[in-house]
Amino acid sequence: MSKYTTGEIAKLCGVSVRTVQYYDSRNILVPSELSEGGRRLYSEQDLKRMKIICFLRDAGISINNIGELLSEDDPGSVISVLLEQQEQALREEVSERQEKLAILDGIKKELRGIDNFSVESIGDIAYAMENKKNMQKLHAILLITGIPLGIIQWTSIVLWITMGIWWPFAAYWFVAIPYAVWVSNFYFKRVVYICPQCHEVFKPNFKEAFWARHTPTLRKLTCTCCGYHGFCVETYGKEEKENKIMEFLPFLIPLVIAEFALLGYTLHHILTHKNYKRGNRTLWLIITIVLMNFVGPIMYFLLGKEDA
Repeated sequence: MSKYTTGEIAKLCGVSVRTVQYYDSRNILVPSELSEGGRRLYSEQDLKRMKIICFLRDAGISINNIGELLSEDDPGSVISVLLEQQEQALREEVSERQEKLAILDGIKKELRGIDNFSVESIGDIAYAMENKKNMQKLHAILLITGIPLGIIQWTSIVLWITMGIWWPFAAYWFVAIPYAVWVSNFYFKRVVYICPQCHEVFKPNFKEAFWARHTPTLRKLTCTCCGYHGFCVETYGKEEKENKIMEFLPFLIPLVIAEFALLGYTLHHILTHKNYKRGNRTLWLIITIVLMNFVGPIMYFLLGKEDA
């Protein structure tokens, strides 16, 4: 029967001599015998055991757990538990690393929009990224609440152009203007801006913020802390205690009722019109417009999910 020295078994298993000696000290791989000179000698069975240990170590199972497994009379009852524990630990590790990769990716994206980088810019990026999900929720609320208004707008336009019924379009403005004031106030109450010059977080007055030039993430403002005038990073401010959706309900419920009333009137007018025919283009045009109002929110949620 073949006998292997510590160096030989280490070479066959792709580990160091110190690793084999360490396993011996932990009573995980004890040599079958010692030579006359006191050298460790390992048998074929020891080599198989060593390969099993290396395999389990490659799977990330700890030395303590391997020792418990190998010392069990019924290892089959233990291995499944160990594998489940290791699987859970690895999934958590992968999740943590994915979060770190997402942070690095976010930093790289934010850096593209910074002209004069400084150490303080990292703090600005961190602040914006921490509030990114809140900003996405805020944009989602605006999209969802804007759907009924968009349907009313385009339906009223179609009615005016195709049938000469103008009053729904006029009534639309009595709803759209209060909504615009309401939603603007709602939005600017919750966002703040980071000055690229002094790196302070500030809140501009409503008038300046409303009329300022802007992109999806930047707005050209005057910093209230240092007086810098230029594009500042838009991000979410402090969390509000009240429920954001509940604030919209007093306005949103009448808006939805008005939407269905207008759609009902439109469909009734088309279906009872003397010139109505199956496949009427006006009807299909209105249906298409209604469906198009949902394209924006669907795209937003899909893209937002990828960013997250």
